[in-house]
Amino acid sequence: MHQGTTLPQKMTSSATIKRSEIRSNIRAARRNISPQQQACFGQQACAHMLTKLEELKVKRLALYLTNDGELDTQPLIEALWQNGIEVYLPRLHPFSQGNLLFLAYRSNTSLVQNSLKIWEPKLDITQMILPHQLDVIVTPLVAFDEAGNRMGMGGGFYDRTLMNWERMGSPLPIGYAHDCQQVNRLPCEHWDIPLPMIITPTKTWKF
Repeated sequence: MHQGTTLPQKMTSSATIKRSEIRSNIRAARRNISPQQQACFGQQACAHMLTKLEELKVKRLALYLTNDGELDTQPLIEALWQNGIEVYLPRLHPFSQGNLLFLAYRSNTSLVQNSLKIWEPKLDITQMILPHQLDVIVTPLVAFDEAGNRMGMGGGFYDRTLMNWERMGSPLPIGYAHDCQQVNRLPCEHWDIPLPMIITPTKTWKF
């Protein structure tokens, strides 16, 4: 499967498609990307992201560990460490359901698997940072459209985290995705937070 392959018409043309259908179809498309392509795309997207982060003079950045066919973040993580940029990972809040905490991530950080089967840092409040103290949050997504609308997994974790980012002035959310995750138009809900920028292996989208 080529990264720029046009998605089936039912995935791109109708605003009436159920959100669950879009999630199912695009997650399947991501999983069909071969390990060799994943490695290539991860390096390409990493190069685009590093260029942008240098322009923004980013010092603290949160991102996620790749899961379920997502664009590989490991090349980016290693490059950030090498460039002296502080890296943070999300973890589910232990007391506030539906919210995220962000903890420092280093090569020796202990990870545990959460209830969603995603790896996250072991809880240590000494390693925690508040979202507005981050310069950038690299956000996972299932799908995005040509207006910068983002569709996540449906839990609303990042929508809650980013709901005040424009008023606070930080952190800047940047989407990170395969090219095949782009559709013409997403059916959006009022709580969905659009992204000002999305980086894929072939393009930097600005909205």
